[in-house]
Amino acid sequence: MAVARGHAVAIEIAGFGLLLFFAALEGATPDNVAWVARKRNTVAHFRRSSYAIGLRMKQAGTTLAEKHGLPDTEYASHGGAFPLTVAGAGVIGTITVSGLPQRADHELVVEALCAELGHDYAALALAGE
Repeated sequence: MAVARGHAVAIEIAGFGLLLFFAALEGATPDNVAWVARKRNTVAHFRRSSYAIGLRMKQAGTTLAEKHGLPDTEYASHGGAFPLTVAGAGVIGTITVSGLPQRADHELVVEALCAELGHDYAALALAGE
């Protein structure tokens, strides 16, 4: 999906403590790789999407550093990372994308998960801004 669209993104799928898949597509930068790690850490900490955490911080008028003492160098509350959850087991890992604007990173992950799981993306896509 990202390759077909020519997106310059870094993509990671991780089980907690294990790297399961990583790709830095053409045009992705080391900064994208660093953002992947920071977003993944946020999901691992909160067990929610990084976009949801970012929206929560914005609504509260605070940051992860201010509210939770989490350093910006290790955590990012920007869209693009999701918890991977298995019924009966809970969160088992993360899937993360970085390289597009945060909302687009978030939507790319949702669309990819929908395609993989056979769900209707239109039913889960974010409403227009």
